[in-house]
Amino acid sequence: MAAVAMNTEKARFNMIQQQIRPWEVLDPGVLALLSVVKREQFVPAAHKDLAFADVEIPLKANAQPGQTMLAPRVEARFLQELAIKNTDKVLEIGTGSGYMAALLAAKAEFVNSVEIDPELVELARRNLQRAGVANVSVDQGDGALGWDLYAPYDAIIVSASLPVLPETLLRQLKIGGRLVAIVGEEPVMEAQLVKRTDENAFSTVNLFETVVAPLVNAQQPSKFLF
Repeated sequence: MAAVAMNTEKARFNMIQQQIRPWEVLDPGVLALLSVVKREQFVPAAHKDLAFADVEIPLKANAQPGQTMLAPRVEARFLQELAIKNTDKVLEIGTGSGYMAALLAAKAEFVNSVEIDPELVELARRNLQRAGVANVSVDQGDGALGWDLYAPYDAIIVSASLPVLPETLLRQLKIGGRLVAIVGEEPVMEAQLVKRTDENAFSTVNLFETVVAPLVNAQQPSKFLF
């Protein structure tokens, strides 16, 4: 058992040093958190050997596109860019296994997470309870346009891609609030950090290019007919 634990810690260390640091994730608080929140506890049993690999991991046997854990470097970069404070109320859209919610909860006051798939809702709740994470609620529902129930939020994260960013989602940010999401359609998607600077003003920074499956029921761009 000691050897297994040692190998696990070595794999975690390598993930942080070889995948995450090269992606400009240098915030000591984020790096420390990745050592503390055990990613392997949130990975389905069938894919435990991929817990620290630079891949997306399917969350169920018949997983749809988008029903995956994001690659560790993407999760870590998003966590760094959101710069969560201990007074923040956070919305996560797409709970998945609950891993990102656990990372957010370690920094935030409270995390409201929304997941459309009832099987994944139960998985996330079990994982979070087992990990002793108390400041997360997992709601079952369609968060494609946000989750008005507890709005406004200090921070919002979307754990799948969106062809376009819905106005309704942006409006659920507090002034000074931050949102991270992957926006666009294949072959070009941009991970973006959006800040609400005023009642009707938002600033957007493109962070990196990537390709991730779209959120279920994501809003589609308007198609112009000529």
